[in-house]
Amino acid sequence: MSLSRFTLPAMLLCAAVAALPARGATFKWANDGDVNAMDPATRQETVQLSFLSNIYEPLVRRNRDLGLEPALAQSWEKISPTVWRFHLRPGVKWQDGSPFTADDVVFTLKRTLAKDSSMRAPMSVVKEARKIDDLTVDFETNDPDPIFLQEQTNLMIMSKAWCEAHNATEPVTIGKEDNYALHYAMGTGPYKLVSREPDRKTVVEKNPLWWDKPQGNADRVEFNVISSAPTRVAALLSGEMDMIYSVPPQDMARIKASPNLQILQTPELRTIYLGFNFIRDELKSSDVKGKNPWRDERARQAVGLSIDENAIASRVMLGLGHPTWEMWGKGISGYDASLDVRPAVDVAKAKSLLAAAGYPNGFQVAMDCPNDRYVMDEQICTAIVSMLARVGIKVDLLAQTKTKYFTKILSPNYDTDFFLLGWTPATYDAHNALYTLLGTRNGKRGEVNPGGYSNPTLDGLIDQIGVETDQAKRDGMIKQTIGILQQDLPTIPLHQQVIVWAAKKNIEMAQPADNYLPFRFVTVK
Repeated sequence: MSLSRFTLPAMLLCAAVAALPARGATFKWANDGDVNAMDPATRQETVQLSFLSNIYEPLVRRNRDLGLEPALAQSWEKISPTVWRFHLRPGVKWQDGSPFTADDVVFTLKRTLAKDSSMRAPMSVVKEARKIDDLTVDFETNDPDPIFLQEQTNLMIMSKAWCEAHNATEPVTIGKEDNYALHYAMGTGPYKLVSREPDRKTVVEKNPLWWDKPQGNADRVEFNVISSAPTRVAALLSGEMDMIYSVPPQDMARIKASPNLQILQTPELRTIYLGFNFIRDELKSSDVKGKNPWRDERARQAVGLSIDENAIASRVMLGLGHPTWEMWGKGISGYDASLDVRPAVDVAKAKSLLAAAGYPNGFQVAMDCPNDRYVMDEQICTAIVSMLARVGIKVDLLAQTKTKYFTKILSPNYDTDFFLLGWTPATYDAHNALYTLLGTRNGKRGEVNPGGYSNPTLDGLIDQIGVETDQAKRDGMIKQTIGILQQDLPTIPLHQQVIVWAAKKNIEMAQPADNYLPFRFVTVK
């Protein structure tokens, strides 16, 4: 579908916004990368989901402390081991003034489970949603689900009538297809979209029809894309921006020294890790012909022993990372501190393992890395390239914007031989990482498993963890998965980030550990 059909509406929308009088407080902030799309079903990526959560809402939401609280559902109960009943909040209106009903919830679930939805994995436990009446809906799961309510925080409800009116009843793949919902948004949330300039600026304003009351006073929020770190910092120092993230570690001292600025830091739940391609019989980018080096666990172990993560965390990230050897960190249910022990760097052993695997002189491979998504991501990848060179693994680094990067390595392309990725379990539970990142791809499980790793024993444990309601048994099975992953090394965990934001001192915000930015908590003093 051609983008030209959206040009005139976009011009009219921007013109209408320009004619609006200024009112209330305006909050201007900048990030190094843009939101990829306005459709909440198109990508499991924090910046996108965080931004859209200010426009769209789930049945159950997170509060300032990441606890669960009612949102579009005012209450709920479990009426059988596999059926949950939600009582919807009366009087809620969509931003076009139409009423929110159970029809919208049933429609959204069906849309989210469509084949081109990138959010189907968190909802795949649900068999169906059934309308009982306009304000009551039942969700039936395939099996008992111990983290069902946590999973509902990922389901951003869309208007059935709006999607039907704009031929957007199913999500499309970013970069391959186009539809109205990629460019426009219409939710029930605290803010409404008023203008959208991809890769430059997106503006939202307070929704006067919102059912709840904001705890902040930001009536207008302007999200600016400033890819250059020096330019982003300069915009904050000059007063052009009220807040920025990400913040370059090397500029933190200068920002702290400014009397009008503040640094906000908190540990993040995200784990940064390396992944390998297991699917290809021969890696596209390698000089090894006829076989795939990554299928030999000794080659993967050599990578793990070559990487000095302590040096990365302390020197490259300037202390803004906590080294780890698990795929989920502290703050995630299932984290085991006793198993979170990285092996010591051992270049000699790594070389020996490569020789035993049949690569005494190492080999060549390309590595995909974003340059505008994680803390010092390109610099981290550059450091890893140097570390792997010491053992003979010659890496061609392909650093790219997150828009190009995610389109390349994620569904449906999965085009990568070796990659760096980060993940925050959306449910704050280990099962999310296991199911989404490490389970065998089957159309639901393994949605963000670019390398195609597959282990039937692990899959069996993932399935059991997903339905086990005895917490002690569940914890025991999660511990087993940690052992499997640390032995098999389908991924190389690197570190958990520290969230760093910088803002004017007259800005008050909530800074949750999931790195979301809820505009309803922003106060401009």
